[in-house]
Amino acid sequence: MPELSSPKNSLIFLLGFMGSGKSTLGPILANTLGYDFYDIDALIEKKAQKKIVDIFRDDGEKIFRALERDTLQETTLLQQSIVALGGGTITNEENFQIARRHGILLYLKLSPKEIIQRVQRRNDRPMLKDEHGNQLKGEALLRRIEALLAAREPFYTRADIVVEAEAMRIGTTVDRIVKLLNERSRKE
Repeated sequence: MPELSSPKNSLIFLLGFMGSGKSTLGPILANTLGYDFYDIDALIEKKAQKKIVDIFRDDGEKIFRALERDTLQETTLLQQSIVALGGGTITNEENFQIARRHGILLYLKLSPKEIIQRVQRRNDRPMLKDEHGNQLKGEALLRRIEALLAAREPFYTRADIVVEAEAMRIGTTVDRIVKLLNERSRKE
């Protein structure tokens, strides 16, 4: 287990596009470090008592983003925790600064091609639906992913640690992250 001595090191925010593995890799990384794991979308759903897709449909993205900001702020009180953020959480400068002040930002990076492979059969992703609520497919899905990624990437790449998560197995990725966290901790 790494010696993550500073208070900032005890809170790690996982960033990345939907399908990047935050919710899959996060609990494994947390277990490896002896940390707790939280998924911001699950916390929002619990607070709102409805699914994210239903919040988007019933209340709109603006209400969802307000819930997301409030929930992010609440997670800053956690210690020895990994928090998986939604794909768009960090693309608001206020949210970015909240996370940056309180923890380590770790970006799980994927190519658009890999993202499509991981999300194309999912129907619970409101940002990958058309204006009528239908799941985007084929070229339309690729264009949406590329547009969202282009808007989000400038925030994602400002993370403290960037990990190419595409070509590695989960265990290898976790090992790489622990090594990078150790290196970072030794420098502080």
